[in-house]
Order: sequence, then C-alpha cells, then structure tokens
Amino acid sequence: MLKRFLLLSLLYCSCAFAGDKVEIYASSLSSQDNTIEADGGVTVIYKEYFLTADRARYNKNTGDLELFDNIRANHAGKYKILGKYARLNLAKKERVFQPFYMIDNSSQVWMSGAKGSTKNDNIDLKKGIVSGCNPIDPLWTMEFSSSDYNAKTKWLNLYNTRLYIYDIPVFYTPWFGYSLDTTRKTGLLKPSLGLSSSEGFYYQQPFYIAESPWWDIELKPQIRTQRGYGIYGQFRFVDSKISSGYFKSGYFKEKQSYFQEYNLENNEHYGFNFHYNNSDFINEWFHTNFQGQSGFYVDINQMSDVDYINLETSSSSIDQTTAAQVLSRINTFYNTDQHYFGLYAKYYQDLTLPSNDNTLQKLPTLQYHYYLDSFLYNHIFYSLDVKSNNIYRKINKKIVQTDLNLPLSFQTPLFDEYATFAYTANLYMQHSHFLSEDEVPLAGVSYDDGYYARNSHTFSLTTDLTKSYDTLTHVVSFGVQYNQSAWSQKTGYYEDFDDYCSNPDNMSDVDYDAKCEFYNISDIQNEAQINFIQYLFDENNEEILYHRLTQKVSYSESSNGAFGELENELDYKITSYLSYYNNMFYNYDKGKFSKVFNKISFHKDTISLDVSHLYKDTFLEKVGEYTPYTSYLTSSANYIYNKHYSFNAMYNYDMETQTKKSLSVGFMYKKRCWDFGIKYSENNRPVLTNDGATSSVYDKFVYITVVLKPFMQPTKNGSLISYRLPGSGE
Repeated sequence: MLKRFLLLSLLYCSCAFAGDKVEIYASSLSSQDNTIEADGGVTVIYKEYFLTADRARYNKNTGDLELFDNIRANHAGKYKILGKYARLNLAKKERVFQPFYMIDNSSQVWMSGAKGSTKNDNIDLKKGIVSGCNPIDPLWTMEFSSSDYNAKTKWLNLYNTRLYIYDIPVFYTPWFGYSLDTTRKTGLLKPSLGLSSSEGFYYQQPFYIAESPWWDIELKPQIRTQRGYGIYGQFRFVDSKISSGYFKSGYFKEKQSYFQEYNLENNEHYGFNFHYNNSDFINEWFHTNFQGQSGFYVDINQMSDVDYINLETSSSSIDQTTAAQVLSRINTFYNTDQHYFGLYAKYYQDLTLPSNDNTLQKLPTLQYHYYLDSFLYNHIFYSLDVKSNNIYRKINKKIVQTDLNLPLSFQTPLFDEYATFAYTANLYMQHSHFLSEDEVPLAGVSYDDGYYARNSHTFSLTTDLTKSYDTLTHVVSFGVQYNQSAWSQKTGYYEDFDDYCSNPDNMSDVDYDAKCEFYNISDIQNEAQINFIQYLFDENNEEILYHRLTQKVSYSESSNGAFGELENELDYKITSYLSYYNNMFYNYDKGKFSKVFNKISFHKDTISLDVSHLYKDTFLEKVGEYTPYTSYLTSSANYIYNKHYSFNAMYNYDMETQTKKSLSVGFMYKKRCWDFGIKYSENNRPVLTNDGATSSVYDKFVYITVVLKPFMQPTKNGSLISYRLPGSGE
C-alpha cells in the first residue's frame, strides 16, 4: 500500500504543472531513476479516458506514459480504442496507439490501422480500414492511405479511399468526408446514377447546406448525356413553433437533338413549388390573444409542362403517377365554437394544354358558416352557410356565384325514445353575376344576372336497436327519409337556361358546355330513401362488420314509383388479418350495375396483400375513343421473409383499354451495415408534344439500391442506380 500511495503521489506531482491528473493502479510496481514500471492489471484514469493494459511505464522527465499489450481505451463512453502499444504524453497532450483500432459506440463504425496518433480531439491514422460491418469478415470496407477524425465534431476524413465489397474493389475517390453525428451538417449527399438508351448516362449529385437550425437547402444538379442538363433545389424553413414551409424550384434544358427527335412542346422545363402552413397566424402575426383557432395554408405550384415533374429525379416512375392537372391553393380561416370564416383561392393548371387562359379559376372564395344551434328546448335546430366564388379566367365570360343554405330542423323522440322523427325545411338560394363576354359569343345567346331560390322538405323517421351477446354486440339502424320539393323562383340566367341545362338529353349538343358551364343546380327529387345499417362488434369493441343498404324511390311526375339505384356497402373483417370491402350500385332501368368496387386485404405477420377492382358504367353511348366503361385492377404485395430479406410487387391494369398502367417487382436485403435491393418497374407517364396533343411514354426501369450504413441512410424509393431499358419511351 505504501508503494502504491508513493507512486500516485509522484505521478500527481509530475503532472500538476500541466493541469492534468493521472491515476495509475497496478498489482506490481517498481521504480528506477526517473522511470516507474507497473505490471499486472494496470488501470489508468486520465481526464475522460479510462485505460487498461498488462504493463505500463511512466517517464517523469519526458512525461511519457507507455502501455503494453491488451490495451483498452474508453473515451467518455463514446468510442473505444484497442491496441498492443500506446504512448501518452501528458505535457504535449499527445497519444499514440500501435496498432490502432477504434469503434464509435453510437454509429458502430470502426477504424483499424498500423499506427494511430491523437492530439486533443484529433485522431490521425496512417493507412487503415474503416467499416460499419462486423469486423469479422466485413461485407464492405473502405481502405485509405491516411485519415483524420475529430472526436468533438465527429467528422471523419478519408484520403485515397477504395471501396471494397468483400475483397473486390468497386469505387475510388481521392477524398471522402462524413459525419458520424446525426446533427445536420453541410456536405454532399448520396448521388443517383442511371443509364438509358435514349437519355444516356444520368448523374445527379445532391449538395446539402445546413448553416442554421431553422433552415436548410438542398441543391440537386443533374446531367443526362444524350438529353440535357438541369438543377433542382429546395429551401426548407421553420419560422416559428407553429409554422413551417419550403420553396422548391427547378430547371432543365433539352439538347436540340433530343428535343427534335421526340417532338417535345418545350426545350426548357421549369417550375416552382411553395408550401407553407401556420396553425395560429392571427395571434402570431398581429400579436392578438383571440381564443378561436386560425390557420393559414399555402400550396402554390407552377410549371412549364409535365416534364418538370418527370425530370426531377431518375426514379419518377417508382410508385408515382404524374398528374395531368396541378392545383395551387391558398386557404385561411378563423374558427370559433359558433362561427367559421374562410377565405380560399384555387388555381388550376392543366399540363396537357399549351395555355391555361381559358381554364376556370376560383380567385377567391369567401365563406361564412354558423354552426348548428337550437331553440325551443332543443326541438328546433338551424345553421347557416354562405359561400361566394369569384370564378375567373383570362378570356371569355367570368362569374361571381354566391350560394346560401339555411336548413331549419325539428326533431322529437317517439315511442319512449325507440324512434326519432325529424323534419327539415331546406332553404337554398344561388345568385350569379356575369363579368365580361365570350370572345366568340354564341349567336342569339346572352347571359343575364339572376338568382335561383327554392325550398324543399325532408321528413325522416329512424330507430336504433342494440343487442348484446356473449362475444358480440349487434347494432341495427333503420331509417326512412322523404324529400319533397316545395317552391322555386328563378330570374335571369336561371330562367333562360334552367330547362335546357337540367335536361341530360342536351349534354351531347355542341353548345352545351358553353351555355351550361356555370349551371350547377341539382333538382330536388321527390323521392323516398330507405336506409338499413348494421354493425357487429367483438368483445373488445372492435368493429367486425359494417353493412349499409340504401334504396331510393322516386315520386316525381315523370317517374312515379320508380326505383333509384340500389346501393350496397359492406366492410367485413373476416379475421384479424383478412378483410373484404364492397360498394356497388344497381340500376333498375338498365338492369345493370353502374358501379362495383371490390377490395380484398390480407395483412398477417410478414405478408401484406391488397387486390381491388373498380367497374363503372355511365350508360352513355360509345363515341370515337370515348368508352362509357371503366374497369381498373390494382394490386400490391409485400413479403418479409426474415429480418434480412423482403419482397414487393405492384400491378395496375386498365381492363377496358387493355393497357398496363404500372408494374413493379423487387426485393430488398438488409443487414446492420448495408442494404441492397433491385426493383424492375414499368409506368405510363404523360408528355406534351409540339402539336399540343397529350401523349404518354411507357417507361421500363431497373433500379438498384445500395446503402452503406451509416454513411448512407435508407430512404423510400431512394435508388442509387437506375437503368432505363431499351424499348422504353414508346
């Protein structure tokens, strides 16, 4: 004990001038001149280091502490260093390990080399290996001539780096830098590569900028050697605790040869997207303290054509259908328990048209809603809704159209509350104020301001019954509702066009769209509606079955006693993993179904399967390319074989046109240090040709996903390499 106490005292005194304290514990100690030898279970505690070794030697003159054999070094619980020989200079704060092995505890990345030296927070290594895999037979490694690592910033630099898959070299880069910290940092992101017979070699290299905690920027320049070049970028921001947004923009320039060969409408594709959401903008912006809820939502999209979307990435055909119409919206509202005020704007851009001057826009829409209220001891209920739309376009006639709805309801229980009777008077009015005129007006046709007002009656009788069993609960609801038109009054546009526009036989007229594009009055049918709804719940109150039958019976003058379409809706959870959904409409007049939708879902353990089919019949005549039938099949499947392997497939087919809309099949292999996947994908995407016609391109791609963890992060549809197969684009 005396020797150990004397040794510790000497060490402390020798390090006092450096401001560091070193504690050494060993089972055997010896001293000669200025050298102290420690042997047998040596333990060294130095600042945030905890080191163990078989032997140790300390030189009081040079300040060198040497450790020998079976060295283990742990730094603040963050990373571990292993070696056979280590030298620590307490005065110069230098540390040398030989050979060198370090593992970062959080990322599980390890480094190994012949010799490593550290000073302060910097670790330098000459000629070594780094990987995130199991050190015993790692799947991938990076060999380098030199490296440096900052333990404080957790930034790693590798020089003259060769990537090996097992023992096969696959990639070389003179420099590779990566942060082992999850904190956002500026730098290069995972690139995307592709090869296409029509577009050539594709390369996109994202660059990420994160210089502030409240914003970041991602720039994605790309080149397609046979098609052109471009750049896309996104600026994201969080301006408060309740609001955030992003601005995205892009540009792509076509090569003249590609532009002419494929007869494209534009040789430049560009656009932007702006998104913003604030969940309490009134109190935040105007420094008020209103108790109601306010919101401000912006989603603005503008682009030259559909290729602005298609060219953003090489994988636009994976699980993505490019829309032919783009919607921009600005919504703002203020809501209380009793009142709702809304201001909206909608702008539509049809990407299949060379110009949207004749596209109708809603700029803006004003809405006021008074929530349901009652009087006379909760027997009479009422609400109010007023909405005004300014329907605008650059050319031809425009309109300001205002709708008012005022329902008044009386409700009372009957038969000791076994049934409920209700009566509703539906007061409705629409006013239209026309602006401008058509550039080519129809002969003898004028559009005069006017209003349409009406009242209708609704009578209903409903009852709900519940029966409990040992393991089930059955709920049945019966209801009968009768609608009766009362009176209507119309002036101006409605008086002139009501009979013509409300007659479906006129829809085939050449001038029908021009005359009736602003007519949206639906006639009140004198009809009864019978509803039957039932539920089944298990003992845990989980829904097993939902079933609804609805039948309408018309009592109008032209079809007294005629049956409307019968609707059946069924949602049946057959087992905990198997479910079936059906929704269909049967038309008595045609003796056919007008719509049938079926879906089967199977989700159990590692298997997921969804198959659905939609059939529709409009009962209109088949003219030219128009068909009244829709028959569309969709399906998807996923299978997780084990913790490493998973498989997926998707198939969508238009059975009416006998057109394959999309198909994909692939697999993914996942391990601790890497992901590898291959997916084959086919997809129909729209394009705009030089003659203004809408066309489509059928793409066939092979996508290869490679993720080297933790240097790469797995993302949905984030393929590293894509190959467009010959025959695509036809």
